[in-house]
Amino acid sequence: MTEHQEDANWNAAMNASGLASQRPDWTPEERQRMIEDHQIVGESHGEPLPAGRVGVRVRVQLSGCPSGRWSTVLSANLYKQLLGHAAVGHLRLDEIVQGDEIVLDGVEESEAPTLAGTLQRAVDDTNKACTRETDPTANVAQEDADAIARQVDLVPETS
Repeated sequence: MTEHQEDANWNAAMNASGLASQRPDWTPEERQRMIEDHQIVGESHGEPLPAGRVGVRVRVQLSGCPSGRWSTVLSANLYKQLLGHAAVGHLRLDEIVQGDEIVLDGVEESEAPTLAGTLQRAVDDTNKACTRETDPTANVAQEDADAIARQVDLVPETS
C-alpha cells in the first residue's frame, strides 16, 4: 500500500469516527502516535429500570465506537473516580461502553448531579492512557497487526 493510500485510509477512518473535525491539524508524526480519543457528545438520556432495581439507566453518547481496551480503561478510571461517593452502591461499572454510548445502570438521583464531572474526568483520564504504543496487553506489535489487517483489506489498490 502506498503512503497516499495509507493517508486516504486514515482520513476515511478519521472522518467515519468523527475525530477528523476534532483534530484537523494532526501531522503524520502525530498520527503514528495517535491517541484513541473519544469525547462525550450530546445530551444524556435516562431510562427506567425494571421493577425491583435501584436507580435508572443513563445513556451518554460518545464521539465514536471505542476499542475494548479503551472501554476497560474507562471502567477502571470511573471506578477510581467514584471511590468514596455515597450513592454509587447500585451503579454497574462492567461493560459500560456499548457501541458508541456509555451506559450506566443504577444511577441514583442523589448522585446524578456530581456524575457528569466524574464521568468527564474518567473519559479524559482514559484518553490520556490509551495510546497505541502503550498497550501492555497487546499480543503483537501494532505494526504487525496493521500488516495482517492490510492482507484483509477490502479496498482495491489503485495505481
